[in-house]
Amino acid sequence: MEYKGLHLDKFQEQAIAAIEENKSVIVSAPTGSGKTLIADYIIDRDLRKGLQVVYTAPIKALSNQKYKEFCKDYGADKIGLLTGDVAKNSSAPVLIMTTEIYRNMVLADDPAIRDVTYVVFDEIHYINDVERGYVWEESIIFSPPHIRMLCLSATIPNADEFAKWIAKIKGHEVAVVQHTERPVPLHASFYDTELGITTLAKFREFAEIPEYGHSMGRRRARPRYVKPPSHLDLIRQIKDKLPCIFFTFSRAGCQQNAKELAARKWLEPQAAISSYVRKKLEGAPAGVNQLESTKLLRQILPFGIGFHHAGLLPIMKEIVEELFAQGLIKVLYTTETFAVGINMPAKTVCIESLRKFDGATFRPMNSKEYFQMAGRAGRRGIDTEGFVFVMIDRKEFDYAKIKKVVTADTEPIKSQFRLSINTVLNLVKRHNAKGSDEILGKNFDAFQKHGKDLIQKKTENHYHFEKYCEKLTKLGYISERRLTEKGEFASQIYSDEILIGELFATDFHKQLNTYQILLLIAAVCYEGRERTQFHHRFPSQDAHRLQHLLRTHHYAQKDKRFEEVIDITAIAQPCYSGQNLFDIVKNTSLQEGDIIRLLRQVLDKLRQARTATKDHKLASALHECQQRVISCLKDVDVV
Repeated sequence: MEYKGLHLDKFQEQAIAAIEENKSVIVSAPTGSGKTLIADYIIDRDLRKGLQVVYTAPIKALSNQKYKEFCKDYGADKIGLLTGDVAKNSSAPVLIMTTEIYRNMVLADDPAIRDVTYVVFDEIHYINDVERGYVWEESIIFSPPHIRMLCLSATIPNADEFAKWIAKIKGHEVAVVQHTERPVPLHASFYDTELGITTLAKFREFAEIPEYGHSMGRRRARPRYVKPPSHLDLIRQIKDKLPCIFFTFSRAGCQQNAKELAARKWLEPQAAISSYVRKKLEGAPAGVNQLESTKLLRQILPFGIGFHHAGLLPIMKEIVEELFAQGLIKVLYTTETFAVGINMPAKTVCIESLRKFDGATFRPMNSKEYFQMAGRAGRRGIDTEGFVFVMIDRKEFDYAKIKKVVTADTEPIKSQFRLSINTVLNLVKRHNAKGSDEILGKNFDAFQKHGKDLIQKKTENHYHFEKYCEKLTKLGYISERRLTEKGEFASQIYSDEILIGELFATDFHKQLNTYQILLLIAAVCYEGRERTQFHHRFPSQDAHRLQHLLRTHHYAQKDKRFEEVIDITAIAQPCYSGQNLFDIVKNTSLQEGDIIRLLRQVLDKLRQARTATKDHKLASALHECQQRVISCLKDVDVV
């Protein structure tokens, strides 16, 4: 079969045939093998028929990339983008959105998706994510019966079981299409300070040889200390295998490594890169060039070296991505987010360690995470083979564990389903007791435990649902199994539902002026970190009054986030008073990308509250806050 001038592989033909039979399809195929071409086929076909398609992505960066690609391929008038803080062309026939937005729309039975034929779940293995996995599960459970799904992932070891679950709860056929052959063969090696590039077997052989030394007059067997491997030495050895994506698990590490490599002046500076960067930044605000990250990038990019992480301005990330896509960056130090869907393949991938910090502790990487990163190596149509090099510190060497991670992706999809307040409120709002019971038995965990009897069995979720209903009844969100006015408000809030309900669906907000509302929402959205510093705060009567009201509030007083209200004035006050992002950067150690992320979350929460409230005065104040945040982000937050 030919499509878009390409002769399709067998797995692509099988998937398209199943789509033509109106089935949902799960496609498990290696990175770079052409999975997204199947999504293109659906979009192409349904656009011609005047039908609607939804494309979901797990992170905003991937949503933005797909938006740009689809606008180029199909025309901007046919493509919409919804990411919480951004809504572009929301009535377009093809809607790209984060999975959270889709979940919220199906839960609320949004009319905007009633004519959707297919929803594409890119990177469906995110259903395994401990924090966010439930979003994918609920998206599937609550999707209307007429919608079919295309689920894409590099590997799903239990794809058949996953398909049977979807078929069981949705009542239609689900085809599984699996393809295991990479278009570009991948070779994995390991890097050790003494051995250099080596195999895992040879590494074990040498790493476990003990050395003997004298201690306290006695012989004592102990492993000889070997210093951790250097990224500089590894890059020197693979100079013939560039371009390279070098995964580094801290932002500071990305920048420091890039700076160290540039100091070696191992490549001649390229005037074309300097010219490109200069031209891209011509119309940018003056403050962009004053940022430390921009100064460092402008210094090192001409040498073919870059770094990429969430702390950068969108325009700087865009410059790095475009230079990498053009083959002008030879070594790119980046955090793990670059492995998720963003189409930036390289000849080689280096991984600094098989241990990573997950936000709470350091833990071993799992096989899915490893293959997600490793899969970026080898460019289809350019390279005949791809390479992966893993740096190993001997102190952390465990042959059996490493072999298990790098041999095959063995991580099955597991249920992460958990009830949220929002889910409970929407179940009460839209379903009677029998309907709620049925839905609560449809999660993947129930299917794995009870199989065909999942709907008849009472699960742990039924118990939690009843407990939530009791709590929400006591708090005045539910009365006689119906939502109260406060409950209706909270059903349109997607996190911190009770907190936002107690502050904005009661009379509490009537004591606040517009600045205090913005400061309050910013405090709710801010995620405190130990090392974050605030150099300039703006204590005021308004800020202290808000802090006092929160400390004496029956519900908010328990929330530790409000202990930092005065700190948050470093961000909220400049934003409210008409200053810009660069003014805020001077007030805090937060990176510019983190400030943008916070303000995007503020925008999303303001939008939710404004949609939910029936109080016109509050809606007007929330709208004013939105406009001030938008003004603050003007010219720096681009899609």
